[in-house]
Amino acid sequence: MKIGIPRALLYYQYYPMWKHFFEELGAEVVVSPHTTRVILSSGISRVVADTCLPAKAYMGHVMSLVGKCDCVFIPAIRSLKAKVFNCSKFLGLPDMTRAVVPECPPILSIDVDMNKGEKELWREIDRLGRHFTRNHSKVRQAAMSAWQKHLEYCRLMVEEGLTPPQALERMFGLEAEPEGKGASKEKALPTADASGQAHIAVIGHPYILYDHHVSHRLINWLQQHNIRVHTPEMLAAEAIDSGIGRLVGQSYWTYEYEVVGAGGHYLEHDVDGVIGLVAFGCGPDSLMMDMVRRHSALPGAAAFMNLTLEEHTAEAGIVTRLEAFVDMVRRKKRRKETCA
Repeated sequence: MKIGIPRALLYYQYYPMWKHFFEELGAEVVVSPHTTRVILSSGISRVVADTCLPAKAYMGHVMSLVGKCDCVFIPAIRSLKAKVFNCSKFLGLPDMTRAVVPECPPILSIDVDMNKGEKELWREIDRLGRHFTRNHSKVRQAAMSAWQKHLEYCRLMVEEGLTPPQALERMFGLEAEPEGKGASKEKALPTADASGQAHIAVIGHPYILYDHHVSHRLINWLQQHNIRVHTPEMLAAEAIDSGIGRLVGQSYWTYEYEVVGAGGHYLEHDVDGVIGLVAFGCGPDSLMMDMVRRHSALPGAAAFMNLTLEEHTAEAGIVTRLEAFVDMVRRKKRRKETCA
């Protein structure tokens, strides 16, 4: 059986785990191509205008898998911690996909809700595994092995300072960026500072940061201009917990945890500036990123810039703002070094 996985939304967070689980059960995993203008336009054509940009891109990726796989894996992730909830687009993603992409292959789904307890999660995993085998022990073993693969993936990013595309390239040989006009390979980040090198953290959801079409290769642009880039995935859980504690005390949205925690940490440690990327129309993002912006006004905090992306965003406008922000960060860094 060929299982299709869209290269969007939670792909950059959980792909190693998903791939390992299905392959352990004898399936072949097929991944959609990198986002292109055609893929994004296809998704936009199927949903209402108020739908957020990442969901539009996701529908385009699902459409690109039609005819290439036997079924598509689309989880419904409601909560990963007790009393912490997810964005509505993740809760209803399988139903939304069925509604707007009727030609989609059969959908394999799993309902993840830690508010119901670990026992219920195992029932859902068993239900998913029954599509491949009736052997309960084999499904459980595949799930445990897949979780270890996920932990290995996270450790690789934290210990070696890699972005998710770089870690995926290291683990599976996956191409970090599509070949073509304007594309260039991202190199592993240096372990030692170059002379005068500025440090800038880029915070946001992985499906925005590492989708080169959606983000207009922002991270790649910074690296090419001698910027040491830091991302949320490079932080240990303790640093993120400490950062979110300083900003909001507790996060009530699952995937805002890493964004706000990383923002709280980086504004006070390690970097000269912070760039926040949000998708236009995202309610949780608009609120939580504003909390980060307010914290940046405190004395001693790093410089902060917020960029809002949507399908009409032009690369020229992004580059203009990046050039101004980087120039400001470098001047501030030189002034601080001179005073010291």
